[in-house]
Amino acid sequence: METISVILLLLLAVVLSGALARMLPIVLPLPLVQIGFGALIASFANFRVELDPQVFFLLFLPPLLFLDGWRIPKDGLFRDKGTILELAFGLVVFTVIGVGFFIHWIIPSMPLAVAFALAAVLSPTDPIAVSAIAARVPIPKRLMHVLEGESLLNDASGLVCMRFAVAAALTGTFSFTSALGTFLWVASGGIAIGIAVTWGASLANRWVARRFGDEAGSQVLVSLLIPFAAYLLAEELHCSGILAAVAAGMTMSYVERLGQSLVAARMRGGAVWDMVQFAANGIIFVLLGEQIPQIVAAAAESHGAIWMIVYVLAITLALAILRFLWVWTSLRFTLFRAARKGKAVMLPSWRLIAAASLAGVRGAITLAGVLTLPLALTDGSPFPARDLAIFLAAGVIVMSLVAASVGLPRLLKGLELPPEPSHQEEEDQARIAAAEAAIKAIERTQHELGLGRSDADLYVDASVRIMELYRQRIDGHLQTGEEAELTRRIDEIERQLRLAGLRAERDEIFQYARTRRLSDEVARKLVRELDLLEARFATG
Repeated sequence: METISVILLLLLAVVLSGALARMLPIVLPLPLVQIGFGALIASFANFRVELDPQVFFLLFLPPLLFLDGWRIPKDGLFRDKGTILELAFGLVVFTVIGVGFFIHWIIPSMPLAVAFALAAVLSPTDPIAVSAIAARVPIPKRLMHVLEGESLLNDASGLVCMRFAVAAALTGTFSFTSALGTFLWVASGGIAIGIAVTWGASLANRWVARRFGDEAGSQVLVSLLIPFAAYLLAEELHCSGILAAVAAGMTMSYVERLGQSLVAARMRGGAVWDMVQFAANGIIFVLLGEQIPQIVAAAAESHGAIWMIVYVLAITLALAILRFLWVWTSLRFTLFRAARKGKAVMLPSWRLIAAASLAGVRGAITLAGVLTLPLALTDGSPFPARDLAIFLAAGVIVMSLVAASVGLPRLLKGLELPPEPSHQEEEDQARIAAAEAAIKAIERTQHELGLGRSDADLYVDASVRIMELYRQRIDGHLQTGEEAELTRRIDEIERQLRLAGLRAERDEIFQYARTRRLSDEVARKLVRELDLLEARFATG
C-alpha cells in the first residue's frame, strides 16, 4: 500500500510541477522545477524512495529509449550522420577517458573504474531538457536534429561504456581485447534483437488481425510491451538491452510507415506515448529532487560541503571544455572534407559552436544510469563511492540545466543563421499525388456502388462533388508565385473560419448536454468527431 501511495504522490508531483512551471513569472526549464518540487516533497515527507537499480533501469530506460528511436526524424539523422556519429561515439569515448582521469585526479579516493563509470554516465545528453530551455529562443532545426540524433546514440554508447566500467570495478580487472570483442557482441546482438522483436510483434499482430479482427487498445498495448520485451530478451542473451530498445524504436518507425495499423490505434497510441514520456521524465527528475538531501548528506560525510560544490563545478566545466574542443575540431574536419570535394563551405559563428557545446545538457538518462550503480561488490562490501558518484551526477545535471538556461538564449538571440531548407515543394507534390489517388479511388468506388442500381445518378452526383474538392486542391498546389500565395491566404482564412464554426458547434453540443436535450453517449460521439476535425484543421 505504501508503494502505491508513493507512486501516486510522484505522479501528482509531476502534474503540479508542470502547472507551477507555467505559473512562474520567470521562465524556468521544467526539469529544474521538477527537481525543486522533489526537494520540497523531501522536506515535508519523511520517506525515501528505495529502488533496486536493475528495477529502476528496467522501468524507465527501455520506454524512453524506444520512444526516442521511434520519433527521431530519420531524414535529419541520415543527412547529418557523420556529425552525429562523431558526437555520439567519438565524443563519448573522448569524454569517458578525459573526464574519467580528471575525476580520479581531483578525487583520488574514487577508484579509477568508478570514475570512468561516472564519466560514461555523464556523457549522454538530453534534447528534451534543451527544448524546454530554448523555448524562449528557438533552436535552429538542423542543430536540434543533430542534438536529437546525438542523444539517441550516445544514450546507448555511454551506458554501454558504463557497463564495462562497472564490470571492471566489480572484478578489478579490465582487458581491452576482451572488452572490444564483448562490445561487438553486445552491440550487434542488441541491435538485431531489437529489430527482430519489433518486426516479429508486427507480423504476429498483423496475422491475428487478418484472421480474427483487431482493436485499437491491443495495438497500443503491444507497442508499450515491445521495448520491455526487446530489453529483457537482449539482457537474457547477454546483449545490450539499451541498444535493443533503441533499435526496436527505430524499427517501429518503419513498421508504422506501412500504414497497416488502425487509425484509432495511431491516435490513441500517440496520446499514450506522450503521457508515458511526460510521466517517466517527470518522475525521474522529481525522484532526483526528492533524494538530493539524502545524497548530499551521505556524500558530505566523507567530503566537505564546499569541496562537493567545487567538484561539481569542476566536472561541469571539464565536460563543457571537452565538448567545445570536440565540436570545434569535428566541425573543422567536416569543413575540410567538404572543401576537398569542391563544395562551398561557410564557417559558422563561434556563437553557434558555443551553443552546440552548451546544449549538451545532462538529464533523465544520466540520472537513471547513475542510480543503477550496484549497491555492493561481488564480495558483499559496499560499492565504492556510490553516494558520491550519485551526488556528482545529480549536481552536474542541475548545473548543466542552469548554465544552458542562462547561456543558450543569450547565444542564440539575434544570431544570423543559414536559411533552413524549405520542404514546401515536396509537400505540395505529396498532396497532389494523394489527391489524384483519392479521385481514382472515388471513381472506382462510385462505379462499384452504383452499378445496376436505379438511383445510380445519386452516386454520380455525390462523386462529382467530392472529386471537385480534390481537383481544387490540385489546382491550388500547382500554382506558383502570387497565385500560390493568394491560394494559401484563402486556405488560411478558410481554415480559421472552419475552426470558428467547429468550436461553435461543440459549444452548442455541450449546451444541449448540460440541459439534458442530448444524451451523454451521443454528446461524446459528436464532440469526438468535432475534436478530430479541429485537430485536422488546427495543424493544417
